[in-house]
Amino acid sequence: MWNNKTIAVIMPAYNEEANVARTVGEFVDLSYFRDSRIVDEVIVVNNNSTDRTGPLAREAGATVIDEVKQGYGNALQRGLRETRADIIVLCEPDGTFNPQDIIKLLSYSDEFEMVCGTRTYPGLIWEDANMKWFLRLGNYFVAKGMEILYKTHSLSDCGCTFRLIRGEAVKKILPDLFVGKSHFLPNMIIAACMNDVRFIEIPVTYRGRVGESKITGTLWGAWKTGLAMIWLMVRMWPAFAGRKLSARS
Repeated sequence: MWNNKTIAVIMPAYNEEANVARTVGEFVDLSYFRDSRIVDEVIVVNNNSTDRTGPLAREAGATVIDEVKQGYGNALQRGLRETRADIIVLCEPDGTFNPQDIIKLLSYSDEFEMVCGTRTYPGLIWEDANMKWFLRLGNYFVAKGMEILYKTHSLSDCGCTFRLIRGEAVKKILPDLFVGKSHFLPNMIIAACMNDVRFIEIPVTYRGRVGESKITGTLWGAWKTGLAMIWLMVRMWPAFAGRKLSARS
């Protein structure tokens, strides 16, 4: 609980047995004043894993949901539809994010409906993190494109999973979520812009992951994801512009 609001953490997982139990356990054990638990439920969306991701997550204290429709975005959308928590936090199960940073996100949750992490602050990027100059520059470029096209405040990272959204805001944006693959995260930000969901971006710690990233672990994977994000921005812009024009008339 946080200020009398229930908190759920959602993790999309595909073959993450190396670290999923540790990450789930860290969120389950998070506490603050007088050992009050922060997280009420951890939901691991098991996306056709062929290893022991599901059983290990369940043993660590997570609720495990199986999503057979393959894809990062499909797994996250399934989690968003399943939970009834007041506040939902999305996070990776691979150890790249520091669970303690959930406090940063929650501290803005009264003022903003969505709080997005950014992995671009050099002082918080660990030496072994998968955030070399070309990934940092690519994320920044796409984020700035979104900032200009969708008239948002400052954005610097379009692909950071670690983010918070209120339950009522999820209901607003769900009709505009359709990306099932790895470029789902910009879809979520654009959907927030289209539905006047107030959000802010704050820096979070970014650590080295256990194993190789399935999305940006290779140069080709990073390029492919970046191009998909750019196409998504262009594809969704006419609907955004039309909706804003209708609201003014």
